[in-house]
Amino acid sequence: MSFTPNFDFIEELQWRGLLHDAIPGTHELLTKEQVTAYIGFDPTADSLHIGNMVPIMMLTLFQKAGHKPIALVGGATGMVGDPSGKSSERKLLDLDSLNANLEGQKAQLMKFLDFDDCSNAAKLVNNYDWFKEWNFLEFIRDVGKHITVSYMMGKDSVKNRLESGGLSFTEFSYQLVQGYDFVHLYKNEGCKLQMGGSDQWGNITTGTELIRRMEGGEAFAITAPLVTKSDGTKFGKSEGGNVWLDPKKTSPFKFYQFWLNVADEDAIKFIKIYSLKTRVEIQSLIDGHVGNEFKRELQKALAEELTVRVHSNEDLAMALKATEIFFGNGSKDDLLSLNEETLSSSLDGMEKFTIAKGDFTEGIGVLDLLATNTQIFASKGEARKMIQANGFSINKDKFADVNGIIDASYLLHEKYILAQKGKKQYYVIEVV
Repeated sequence: MSFTPNFDFIEELQWRGLLHDAIPGTHELLTKEQVTAYIGFDPTADSLHIGNMVPIMMLTLFQKAGHKPIALVGGATGMVGDPSGKSSERKLLDLDSLNANLEGQKAQLMKFLDFDDCSNAAKLVNNYDWFKEWNFLEFIRDVGKHITVSYMMGKDSVKNRLESGGLSFTEFSYQLVQGYDFVHLYKNEGCKLQMGGSDQWGNITTGTELIRRMEGGEAFAITAPLVTKSDGTKFGKSEGGNVWLDPKKTSPFKFYQFWLNVADEDAIKFIKIYSLKTRVEIQSLIDGHVGNEFKRELQKALAEELTVRVHSNEDLAMALKATEIFFGNGSKDDLLSLNEETLSSSLDGMEKFTIAKGDFTEGIGVLDLLATNTQIFASKGEARKMIQANGFSINKDKFADVNGIIDASYLLHEKYILAQKGKKQYYVIEVV
């Protein structure tokens, strides 16, 4: 049966800056037949993060080209720990933690690929399902005998760790375990291609070598470069650590803000890597961005698309509303319309003061609140001057009464008061 891809997958990866290396013959394979490919995700946390968006994009584009993607969650490999790109051994997870991580990641992966009944439906597999049947002696006899120690020692992931202090036998064996994943999927799913980050090249090619030696077959590999920012540092973290796909770990507001604040030069790179817009649409955005960087239209497009794909249209609407409130001309009504999760997230990082809820029973004089109960102002005199000069707001409303009383009616979600000094100095008063 003849096959014509929807577009040239390799050429698409090249244009997007997502191609680092490929085994010779991979391009020809992808143009002549529908190919099944997989990428593995190790369950080191109960959520994926934006560093995982590159392999997710590879699988998504692969499926859009007409091929069959498999997302593998590493219930078995997660018990071992991949030494690739690591300077020290990972902490081994207990089974309950591992299973919780697997379930979290599975639910997220289901959002990005099409698993419906179609000619190239995606598939989700767990390598524990086939490794649980193996015992150690069988594995080293039937798999280990096909790969020499010198072959394994030649891998960069092994050499780098040996030079930096060594690695355990557990980690040393990881490439055999991952390599056998490829063998299993080759035999049982007709999978001829494995993809991943450039740091996975050694593990992936161990799989292609095992397929050659154990099955007499030919398999292929594609890797993507590790994404870096324009200053050369690794991409994927904010000041608070990883930017997660789980809204409980990184709120949609913070997720949106992360993309909105990428550097102008990085925005051109990242829109190609992470957007599912067409090339024409992406190039049009880039052309409009150059020379008009101050408008941040490219960042806005990227932030909006990814917030919807990872979260939802409703979450984007909340993130946009919160952004307008704190960085634009938002009103008190806008502030009141935010749900508690978005409000709490948008207030995070502001200077915060706490007050006991009982203090609001009778209400607190505004000058006492600002200079005694909190230190928003150094003195009541300073607070009075600012209020009289019309430079102070509560919950986005100008507050001009120096003798005013602040009571529980001012609380947002019965918990917060937003104080604003001048145009940009925000403070949070939290009732506990």
